[in-house]
Amino acid sequence: MQDFTFERAVTLPKAIAALSDKDAMPLAGGTELINWMKEGIAAPRRLVDIGGLAGLDRIAADAKGLTLGALTRMSDAAGHAAVKRDYPAIAEALVKSASPQLRNMATLGGNLMQRNRCPYFRAEVDLPCNKRKAGSGCAALGGQDRFAAIFGWTEDCIAPHASDLAVALAAFDATIHVEGPQGTRSIAFADFYASTGETALRAGELITAIHVPASETAQHSHYLKIRERRSYEFALVSVAAGLVTENGRIREARLALGGVAPKPWRLRQAEKALAGVTLTDDEALRQALAGDFAAARPGRHNGFKTELALRAAIKAIRIAGERS
Repeated sequence: MQDFTFERAVTLPKAIAALSDKDAMPLAGGTELINWMKEGIAAPRRLVDIGGLAGLDRIAADAKGLTLGALTRMSDAAGHAAVKRDYPAIAEALVKSASPQLRNMATLGGNLMQRNRCPYFRAEVDLPCNKRKAGSGCAALGGQDRFAAIFGWTEDCIAPHASDLAVALAAFDATIHVEGPQGTRSIAFADFYASTGETALRAGELITAIHVPASETAQHSHYLKIRERRSYEFALVSVAAGLVTENGRIREARLALGGVAPKPWRLRQAEKALAGVTLTDDEALRQALAGDFAAARPGRHNGFKTELALRAAIKAIRIAGERS
């Protein structure tokens, strides 16, 4: 880890001004950035502590939706009564994201800024990785790809996105509010991550808040996470599902997958195809999902993810349907 200077930003404008320096990076909970610095992924010469900025840790819910400040701790959002009642998939995604100790430190904005997960990207030795060194190649393509993406990957990188919260936000059409040197702007969540998993933030910009519109699908939702061990671990496959049903048939659906693509993967064809399907009709549910799953491109060791994700989606749909 190289030497760096440390400073605390006392106001948002001062934080933005400090972060306009290309060698500066923001520090909030630190649960991700410190790992990057230890692993050589990031080497800022200037750390700007934004953890004390006033007004960025609020939680507000009304008839229009849910607003979560970027500096809200994951544990605070997960335990908030309105989040648990009206946005259960978000609360469940947060609880399943990390250990209690990490949730007490990590912020929502920081969670969304996680880098894609790959053992070659995180390796302690120098291995080919285009995200570590552009043009060096992707060691995972010819190596261990058990955890790799099955949707949307390219020859440059096959690493899946890591955030559980992002999957739930993708399903329910969240908006990300940011502020930077050019002022404030709002980014539809569908546009927040590029196909490579990198964010749409410009130099010097900070996430200030997340807004999730109120909806019946968000209220009747579930987040299902499948991992190789019960303790804190990243998802092999995850699903955020929200449903509105009538007499056991699906009227409206929202679906997104995690652990399978460089960014949260929305199943838009399935959302339309599920209309009118009975929750107990396994074959009809599979057929409704088939259009999106036709795009799956598994690698050498992760072919199981396709069937696992499909079964997980059906299970999440049924659990969400029980809440409708």
